[in-house]
Amino acid sequence: MAFGWIDEQAAARRRAGLVRTLRPRPADSPLLDLASNDYLGLARHPEVVEGAAAAARTWGGGATGSRLVTGTTGLHTELERELADFCGFEAALVFSSGYAANLAAVTALAPHGSLIVSDAGNHASLIDGCRLARGTAQVVAHADPDAVRKALGTHDGPAIAVSDTVFSVDGDAAPLAALAEACREHGAGLVVDDAHGLGVLGAGGRGAPQAAGLAGADDVVVTVTLSKSLGSQGGAVLGPARVVEHLVNTARTFIFDTGLAPASAGAALAALRLLGREPERAARAREVATGLHARLTAAGLEAVRPDAAVVSVRAPSPEEAVQWAANCRAAGLFVGCFRPPSVPDGISRLRLTARADLSEEQIERAVRVIGETRP
Repeated sequence: MAFGWIDEQAAARRRAGLVRTLRPRPADSPLLDLASNDYLGLARHPEVVEGAAAAARTWGGGATGSRLVTGTTGLHTELERELADFCGFEAALVFSSGYAANLAAVTALAPHGSLIVSDAGNHASLIDGCRLARGTAQVVAHADPDAVRKALGTHDGPAIAVSDTVFSVDGDAAPLAALAEACREHGAGLVVDDAHGLGVLGAGGRGAPQAAGLAGADDVVVTVTLSKSLGSQGGAVLGPARVVEHLVNTARTFIFDTGLAPASAGAALAALRLLGREPERAARAREVATGLHARLTAAGLEAVRPDAAVVSVRAPSPEEAVQWAANCRAAGLFVGCFRPPSVPDGISRLRLTARADLSEEQIERAVRVIGETRP
């Protein structure tokens, strides 16, 4: 029977309690949201919404083609210029998603004969980039510059180290300055995914590389998503102009993918400008995360200290994590639920995202619900 193996895998997932389910949300959900990645509360900001609407009215509903054919508009180039300037890099290139940006950066910068040193806690998009690249990938211990240094020392030829700047599961930050030092000792490049750092870390939200003093370095390439702090959709690669030019000519997820929809580009540009005017939003997101962690641990819960805006709360098992998240929803609180195989360490947890627009009353309510609904 064609695809008969799918039924066997589905049954195995049910037995293990690992079935994923789509839950469409209403436009105006009554739930207190600590699950989305809208760190700065900009997805529904009037200026961001109008940025999307104005772009759609001007350019239409879609990009109409790949970036190299008809998919590049003046709005795309404007966003790239302002994004590069804001983060402190020479150039930027916008993609249809952060996932596509990561695939592009890793595959285009790891040719045949190269080495890719990848952190064990990296996001799936970086992992997939390593799998698709023609270079050889070596996975090393999480957030360990010495392990990176050791791996690079075994290779004679082009090499890159690849890491998240803020890891999406526990919200811990990578030691970027130490990673850059390890790479420079061996003439290797550093490619980092700042999806969870942009808008939260650095001066006024300029990102983790800027905070680490790496912005604009000629041996550092940064990927970002426009779908978290900027409340829109899409991704970008930031770095030296010659790297961006190389991606334009070689990155398959750029050359063969339809360009980012103008509405998304317009929303991201509006959000970026708003953040530039209101840099305090970044500090507020960090403040909310710290407050959540302090209250959760005071309530006797095992929460990981956040380095950015992600707060992780450990759960006893996958089944109990799912039940805990469901209990929270029933009590009016929407939280994330991470469990195997999505977590590399096999530990299930609730994943909370701190938002700059949360009030102290909402923070207290969230902590109370999480404590009262634990299995």
